[in-house]
Amino acid sequence: MINSRAAVCVIYILLFLMTVPLCFAGASPDIRKKVFIVHSYEKNHVCGQPQHDGVVKALNEAGWNADENLETAVHYMDTKRKNNTPELIQQQARIVHKKINAFNPDLLVTLDDNAFRTVALPMAGESPDIVFSGMNGQPEDYNRTRTFMENRKNPGHNITGIYEKLHIREAVKVLSNLLDIRKVLILDDPSPTGKAIARQVELELASDPSGSPLPCETVNRTVNTWEEFCNVIDMVNKTPEIDSFYLGTLLLKDSAGNTHTAPEIIEHTIRHAEKPAIGLNYAFIKMGLYGGASVDFFEMGYQAGRKAAAILDGADPGAMSIEDAKRVALVFNLSRAEELGLEIPKDILLAADEVFRK
Repeated sequence: MINSRAAVCVIYILLFLMTVPLCFAGASPDIRKKVFIVHSYEKNHVCGQPQHDGVVKALNEAGWNADENLETAVHYMDTKRKNNTPELIQQQARIVHKKINAFNPDLLVTLDDNAFRTVALPMAGESPDIVFSGMNGQPEDYNRTRTFMENRKNPGHNITGIYEKLHIREAVKVLSNLLDIRKVLILDDPSPTGKAIARQVELELASDPSGSPLPCETVNRTVNTWEEFCNVIDMVNKTPEIDSFYLGTLLLKDSAGNTHTAPEIIEHTIRHAEKPAIGLNYAFIKMGLYGGASVDFFEMGYQAGRKAAAILDGADPGAMSIEDAKRVALVFNLSRAEELGLEIPKDILLAADEVFRK
């Protein structure tokens, strides 16, 4: 027969063994992750911020948020407005690489080409995993500089992301059908992004799965300076056969060396252009351009964010295809239409994703 002291010992041992699992149940492994987001743009840029917000929304919906299990660092390279020479862009890249090494993220997200080309591409085949959004340059061209993918469908390395398809065929068709357009002048600039846009336009206009021709003529022009841009707008106003223009001109310098970026270019367009401009993206139409079919930057960022969330959950970026930006939004600015004396049919407005009045 067990004496009372032995019985008490047995009871204490049993209670201890029952308590141990409870004590350690709350001590789960540390699942907190780190994400570093690099903008080519300055803070609150009309192209960068919507993508950033889309990335964050997708991460939050997947259960990754700053209040619980995610630590985020952000760097704005400001390569459109301020640090827009090759030397200054590379200087920013060196700063970002130092910050990345100090932060030691699980995942790097880059927004736009300058951030991808100078920050992400040199890290191909290394750590961390990388997701890009808003790439205008052709992935194959970047791949010739440094191998980061086997092909778009199966990248095979540590990088995947979203290519910024412009959907320019849809944009031209929508406007042509709406306003009986005969000729569209497509504008770009000599900056790296401007050159990438020119190449995108060339490829998209040359490739049509349906085989149907565009309903109007398109003419491409590279605008090299701010003064030339102002003259081009005047020329468009005075040229009857040009009914519209596509504003892919985002970075220009004037004769004094001053930089003019998208907000100033759009403001000048609204003040002086007498014909409708097709907006490169949703945000530009919100700022006052006429409208039509355009890229939705928030949705593009959200698309990239879903990839980012999957990678944080354990997916292999090398097995995740590089995708085109899927969503093209039908967006109009009613105030601009009224300024130009153009009426948008009610059925088109009802079908639109967004209608602004500014």
